[in-house]
Amino acid sequence: MADTPRLGMPLIAADQAQKHVTHNDALRSLDGAVNISVINRTTTAPPGSPSEGDQYIIAATATGDWAGNEDQVVTYTDGAWDYLSPFEGLRAWDKNEGAEAV
Repeated sequence: MADTPRLGMPLIAADQAQKHVTHNDALRSLDGAVNISVINRTTTAPPGSPSEGDQYIIAATATGDWAGNEDQVVTYTDGAWDYLSPFEGLRAWDKNEGAEAV
């Protein structure tokens, strides 16, 4: 299956069954990439009880489910972490610092 080049959102194939699954995945990716507002960018491990929509920028030396995903924006959605690799021009608001992260 093909994905969009910047946000990695899944594209629907012409002959694909269950198109709603791919469409919903794309909407979740878009939801996590627009107007990013992270709790902080210093956390290295996923919180024990995240809430739907929680976002972080994963800090260096990440552990647990976040290991190997340093510097990515992560959003908790539908009971799982969804990762977004940063790209030029991506901006996020860091609630902890009260400042923009570029």
